[in-house]
This record gives sequence, C-alpha cells and structure tokens, in this order.
Amino acid sequence: MVKKATIIGAGPSGLLLAHYLLRRNESYQIDLYDRLSDPRVVEFSNARTFPISLTERGMSALRGIPEMEAAVRAISLEMNGTIFHQANGRTRVTSRKKPLVTLDRTKLVILLLEQLTQQYDSSRLTVHFNHACTGINFAAKTITFQASDLATEPQIVNYEVLIGADGARSAVRSAFLNTELFEFEQKYVSTDYKSIVLSSDGVSDSQLEVGKIHSWRSQDGTFVVLLHQLDGGMSGVILFPRQNRQVVNLVTPEAVQQFFRQRFPEIGQRLSAAEAEAFLKRSTSQILTIRCSRYHQGDSVLIIGDAAHSVSASIGQGCNAALEDAALVDKLLEEFAEDWAAVMAQFTLRRRTDAHALVELGDYAFPSSPRLFLEFVLREQLARMLHRFFPNHFLPSLSELVFESTVSYSEILNSYKGWIAKVKKSSQKFLNSNRTTDSDSV
Repeated sequence: MVKKATIIGAGPSGLLLAHYLLRRNESYQIDLYDRLSDPRVVEFSNARTFPISLTERGMSALRGIPEMEAAVRAISLEMNGTIFHQANGRTRVTSRKKPLVTLDRTKLVILLLEQLTQQYDSSRLTVHFNHACTGINFAAKTITFQASDLATEPQIVNYEVLIGADGARSAVRSAFLNTELFEFEQKYVSTDYKSIVLSSDGVSDSQLEVGKIHSWRSQDGTFVVLLHQLDGGMSGVILFPRQNRQVVNLVTPEAVQQFFRQRFPEIGQRLSAAEAEAFLKRSTSQILTIRCSRYHQGDSVLIIGDAAHSVSASIGQGCNAALEDAALVDKLLEEFAEDWAAVMAQFTLRRRTDAHALVELGDYAFPSSPRLFLEFVLREQLARMLHRFFPNHFLPSLSELVFESTVSYSEILNSYKGWIAKVKKSSQKFLNSNRTTDSDSV
C-alpha cells in the first residue's frame, strides 16, 4: 500500500527527510511544497544564502544517505580553527580536533534537491515551488496552498502524513495554536544581521588565512564572522544589537566602506564599492528562537527543524539540529515498524528536552559582554588543556562538546549550567546598559 507523505518546506531538513523516506522502501510517495522559488533557477545573489557550518551531528545525519557525505564535502571547505581579530590588530587563534565542514546554505539545498530529483521520478516524488501554505484542517486532513502568482484559485490537497519543515515562521506550527494544550514560546534574539560577501579579487592576496573561521567583536556587541568559500571569496554575516542603528542607517556604498574600514579594517580594505552596494540592498534579518511543548498533532502531523526549535545563529547549530531531526525520524520509523502515530509521539518525547536545551545554549553559551567574552576564551583554553591531561576528571570545553561531539544538548547544558547562568545574568546587564546608552544619545 502506498504511503503518501506531504512535506512543507524544501530546506535542508525537509529535503533530507524526503531522502530518508524514499530510500526506506517503495511504499512512500512524497509531495514536497515550498513557498519560495526553485533555488536551481533563481539568480544566486537573490537566493536565501548564508554560510553554514556542519558539525559531526549534521554530517552524521547526512551520512545515513549513501554517498551524500562525499557529495557535500565536494562542495565544502574544512575549517580547523577560529581566528579572533582584536581591535589592536592582534589575533587570537583556537584550533579544533575535528574540522567543521562549511558551505553556503543554498548550495547544500541545491545538492539535496538535485540528488532527489535525479534518483526519483514523478511516480514517487513531486516538488511544488511557489506554493505557500495558507491553512490546515487537521480534522479533514487537508492543506490549502496559494500559488505565488495569485492568479490561480487556492488549491486544497489531502494528506496522510504531514511534515512541517517550513522554518521559524512555520505555517504548520501556526495551525497547532488552534489545538488543545499546545504551548509555544517565541522570542526575538536581541541582535539582527545582514550578509557580507567578498569576492575572490578582494581576498586572494589577503592575510585572512584559509581553513580558519574569522571573527571580529566590538565593544558595543557587534559581531562579524567570515568564512572562505570554494570560489576563493568569503561570505558571512554581521550581527549587531537591535538598538544600535549604525548598520541599519548606512545609506551609501561609501558609508558602508567607511564603517567597515573604521570598525573592522581587515574587511573594509577588501570591500569593493560594488560589494558595499550589494550589502546595502540586502535586507536586515531578525532571528527567532522557538520553544514548543510538543512537535506532533494527533497521529499524522509532525514539525521538525526550525519549525520546532529555531535557535540563535551564535551557536551554529540550527542546520545541524534540523538534519539530526530527519535522522531521528528515520530511526524511529525503523524502531516502531512504520507506525507513524508512535513515531510522532516518541519524537516529541525524545527531542523536546534536547531542543529546549539547544535554545538555551544558543542564547547563553557565548557572552555578549566583551569582558566576559575574554573570560570565555580563557576558560576554553584552560578546559582544553585540563581535559587533554586529565580526561577522567575534567570535561571537554563547551565549544568541543557543541561543535565536535554528538553529546546531547541537554547533557551539555547540565554540564555547563553554572556558566550559562553567569552569561544569562551578564547578558541582561549588557543589554540594559546598551539601552541606557542609546536612550541618552537620543
């Protein structure tokens, strides 16, 4: 008997789950919907793009699909450490035991999508782009979609199993709000961000070492991270406190260049006028964190990835956790012999504690205060040294546990709860101080 699964959201987690389901056996038929255009035909500069880092969590999930790890590594670079650029021109370097695999998010999506469409024909896989979910009737098991051109009438389709992998502003999760005993918490991270792209012309002769993540942090909490790309250029983001309007108020390419030259000279001297203009045109983005009391509705609807547990970008775990979700669904299907009712209930039970811990780590693992950030760096160095010589008595550093292990997020949070509490208290003071400063300057 054919089992029809409808997945809303053609991001990394939705696409990877489609891979897992289709390879299980020939009984699955997948309908995949996304509100955005096909990334394979959209001009790359207009695509939803930013660099991501895949840790062992994410790579382990990808490894479950034959040859997928090799395909991802072929379009990626490895980062074996981080260079912190200081205001005085000096640098501080930290190394990694296990390199991070870094690539552009859009390129990962295109790879997963191309592998799907090449391997499975329309008898088992149908992909619908430019289709926004506008409503779900759980009782009738129907979904309403509206095509982006708005010229066609809304389309109502039936579902047997529905997976919401449609991001932090999930339409599927929104439908949960009309159900009994569903609790949901949404918060905006206090920092907004914009993407930065430097061409290979600007960085080819630079001293920005390949194989390292490069980061800068200023006294007001503005943070920049850049990663090398396969084409020889670099891409990344600038994150800045929402109350600090300096980045948002830049209105000319010349002002952008001057800002980076003054605040982050290693970037400013390599930022061309064209790249500064492109920076201006990119929208400022906000980050939501999401906590849910459950991730399933009845026996036929499940949310995964950012729809279930969106997290601050500061910890670099959003995509890794989303891919891990897809692998967990596959594991549960094996464990419960394709019984979706059991799978969905168990997904909530097994994922909720870790997902809530992930959000907490994302908010408070890394401090906003420059002074406390220096303490964090020193703690990391000490923890690495002590664990190396006395592994039975001292934990690995917080960064090692997050980026280089598959230890559960809840275990990591419990091991470092004292530090998390200290950062939480410090972050609130730092944010209040910034608000006071901004108010005084008006």
